[in-house]
Amino acid sequence: MKRERRNRRHWEKETLKPALERYGERRDEFATLSGEVVGPVYTSEDLHDDADERLGFPGEYPFARGIHPTMYRGRLWTMRQYAGFGSARETNERFRYLLDHGQTGLSVAFDLPTQMGYDADHPMSEGEVGRVGVSVCSVEDMLTLFRDIPLDQVSTSMTINATAPMLMAMYIVAAEETGADVSALRGTVQNDILKEYAARGTYIYPPADSVKFALGLSAYLNKHVPKWNTMSVSGYHIREAGATAVQELAFTLADATAYVEAARWAGIDGAAFCSRLSFFFDAHSDLFEEVAKLRAARRMWASIVRDRFGIDSPRAQMLRFHTQTAGVSLTEQQPDVNVVRVALQALSAVLGGTQSLHTNSRDEALALPTEESVRLALRTQQVIAEESGVANVADPLGGSYFVEWLTDRIEREVHEELHKIDSMGGAIAAIEEGYYQRSIARSAYDQQRAVEEDERVIVGVNRYRVEETTRMETLSVDPRMREEKTARLSDLRAGRDEAAVRDALERLAAETRDGDPAMPLLVECARKRATLGEMSAAIEGVYGRYEPAGGEW
Repeated sequence: MKRERRNRRHWEKETLKPALERYGERRDEFATLSGEVVGPVYTSEDLHDDADERLGFPGEYPFARGIHPTMYRGRLWTMRQYAGFGSARETNERFRYLLDHGQTGLSVAFDLPTQMGYDADHPMSEGEVGRVGVSVCSVEDMLTLFRDIPLDQVSTSMTINATAPMLMAMYIVAAEETGADVSALRGTVQNDILKEYAARGTYIYPPADSVKFALGLSAYLNKHVPKWNTMSVSGYHIREAGATAVQELAFTLADATAYVEAARWAGIDGAAFCSRLSFFFDAHSDLFEEVAKLRAARRMWASIVRDRFGIDSPRAQMLRFHTQTAGVSLTEQQPDVNVVRVALQALSAVLGGTQSLHTNSRDEALALPTEESVRLALRTQQVIAEESGVANVADPLGGSYFVEWLTDRIEREVHEELHKIDSMGGAIAAIEEGYYQRSIARSAYDQQRAVEEDERVIVGVNRYRVEETTRMETLSVDPRMREEKTARLSDLRAGRDEAAVRDALERLAAETRDGDPAMPLLVECARKRATLGEMSAAIEGVYGRYEPAGGEW
């Protein structure tokens, strides 16, 4: 160590200082995208004395280097392209197209009415049906969505939160009616309602009631659909709203901690709950920061599960996660450059040890992605997997002085943020007080200001601009979509046993009022062809629709 310190001082004096004098101070210090300053070089002098112990081995606590001993040599990550637009029929066609081109898992995007608990014929749905995802109002829609796709042979991810229990009930009934073995179903339901209050806004019920509702779904799936991941705690949407990498990780871990605490209070076994818990992270363009963030996330979650909750199960301590490249980084200007951004972001996710990955399409800043664009996005993953060589070694950047220093720095700053949240009473209290929201808003402002003042370069936007008119084929949603959906809903209601539906909805509301898990009755409601909006309204009649407190963030 003394010799290295002497060597470093010699390098700084004899090599670095003359170089700075030649090239100026700009190359002395760089700012990462989160605004933190990094130095020009790192050595073992910058690491903890117990760096080797903190590093460990893949597949062993603290899992900094990955959750599996062989990582991708044993099995590649799941290539799960996010898709959903227009009708269930159109989305089914896109699903089958992606599967035909090598996708290994499905990922469903739902439109805003579906996320907010409204059927397509509700007045609040006007102008939004099928726009940012697929419209699903009934079991019939779910059957169409997965037509000719054997549900017990494919892994399905559903990005849905407030209405996750209703959509899962419909998925289970669709599986039953197509002859699939429900106990063999595999996939993930996001079911992470806390981040909705902080970053997205697609909540329905008050926070505490929503958490109870989400845990009811988790408990049901643990018992009846044991291979399903019952909650995917999302930092992705927090980051997309403007958070830094540190805030993304801190708020995500705080939310996950709140869910585990609530699950234990509800009598759910902590080890069983954590074993079916997964995470969802964003991958931005600062490659090393993203790799370090993901490595820090694994190490911190393992410590939280073991030391805070006293859970010794290695399976429960593993932080398993899906990653999506950064939608917010895509630009309308020079959209082909987005291919390069997505490739770098996807590479960071793989180097960080992701379990599944979605790569955004080059045209998503313009419109719904075309088949050609989604195929290219999928091919990006396949090139990384099959041609780059990065899948041959677990944690290939492990041991890099810079990466280990950056991982430690992110972990230290996340701990500071978690301490603030704990001092407020935990994630739910911090969200209700507006702390998450204010923090994200400030970070979003700082990042946008940096772009507008040319402190942060966005290629094609504030530097390397060209005068051009974007010419790219784009998709659009049929404006008659809502009319067609309304007609089908009318036919559905006319053909069902209305008295049986009303009885099931009344019992659903009564059981919710008594505080019992609602999932068995939601499944019964779905079997009797109650719609998503009707089930959501029955729950809303008990919990009410949440309105956040006014005031500035």
